Amino acid sequence: MTPHNDIWVFAEVEGGQVADVSLELLGKGRELAEGLGVKLAAVILGSGTRRLASVLFAHGADMVYSAEHEGLAEYTTLPYARVLTALVRDRKPEIVLYGATPLGRDLAPRVASALRAGLTADCTDLQIGSYESGGRLYQRKLLQIRPAWGGNIIATIVSPDVLPQMATVREGVMHVPEPQDGREGILIDVPVEIPPEDHAVRILERQTHPRRVDLRAADIIVSGGYGLGSKENFALLEELASLLGARAQIGASRAAVDAGFVHADHQVGQTGTTVRPKLYIACGISGAVQHRAGMEESAKIIAINTDPEAPIFQIAHYGIVGDVREVIPRLIKALKGKL
Repeated sequence: MTPHNDIWVFAEVEGGQVADVSLELLGKGRELAEGLGVKLAAVILGSGTRRLASVLFAHGADMVYSAEHEGLAEYTTLPYARVLTALVRDRKPEIVLYGATPLGRDLAPRVASALRAGLTADCTDLQIGSYESGGRLYQRKLLQIRPAWGGNIIATIVSPDVLPQMATVREGVMHVPEPQDGREGILIDVPVEIPPEDHAVRILERQTHPRRVDLRAADIIVSGGYGLGSKENFALLEELASLLGARAQIGASRAAVDAGFVHADHQVGQTGTTVRPKLYIACGISGAVQHRAGMEESAKIIAINTDPEAPIFQIAHYGIVGDVREVIPRLIKALKGKL
């Protein structure tokens, strides 16, 4: 079959709805597809998921490949990998994107291995550009950008010779596009055959534990680091956040989480959640590159630290040099006076 050269987004289903990271990828995929002059397609696997095609069209997909089968009702590696690998071989997209979720990190390597294609994990940006190697110039290639060496450098990775180019992308690093209600596209039903041996693993029971906090939905994040000194001092941040409104949440650096000051669900950064709030208040956070990677695109950043040379001040819009255990109580007192 002639290659379509399309861009595909694997649409992950979470709680009966399209996962936010997949909607983010549709927004980025739309941008890349328009730059290349190709179509954007979404691929959705499951049982009873065909109804979600309208959501995918509204968020930018030109086509939706829908694979419906009872054996795909719950995610298991072998059936999903078989169906997606066969579809990619048949339709030959140029680029395939997945969310860097537990599901995406399991599925994407299986498909890449079966296709002998390259795969870049945990990208934070995607661009189309040129690449030169061995005296040969490759044009219109996917530049897959991600932190490397513990976040100390930003690497650009290219898979120039083998298609499709594949990448998993971190949640929260891209914007969800505004849906265009009534937008239509082409819905393609994919025939599914799953041999019995692919059901070697069965899900007997599912237990879900909701996150303690949804940082990505927060307008304001009051985030604490190791500089707070103790778990008890996080109570100051909770009081400050409560005064800033219902859309304010508590975040934390990895150092604070590792020290046991706060639960890991609050962690912001390269190994935590990537956030873009309207206001980010960094309290006692030095600003290691791994943390900055997860919050540096906040609309406004206020940093409080005793060290005037702390890296966090390099990206802060406003900086306060001082002990957070003294500064935060003053902020709380000032806010209470206004309220």
